[in-house]
Amino acid sequence: MAKPGTTQDIEALAAEIGDKIYMDIAKWHLYLCDAHLHTTVAERAYPLVADKTVTEDAVIKMLEAISVPLGGGRTHVALLNLLPLQCQVNLVDILEDYQRNL
Repeated sequence: MAKPGTTQDIEALAAEIGDKIYMDIAKWHLYLCDAHLHTTVAERAYPLVADKTVTEDAVIKMLEAISVPLGGGRTHVALLNLLPLQCQVNLVDILEDYQRNL
């Protein structure tokens, strides 16, 4: 849950993540905003940003912990497994930039 005063920060971070980070599914790029996952990622990432603990390992652990339902919930896959490597790198960069600007 967001602390008071951070809702706008999380929304701004979610917007940036949603527009730049995508899942690669059968060579289709499904942006996180279209999959309605951008806010979830921002909410999970914000504590890393606020505590200035953004690292590649921390972001990977966060992405592993986000479960994405597929096939109407018949199976679940970690978000980490759906993002191309370049998107993982871009996400770390976005979070580091956001962290510097706080």
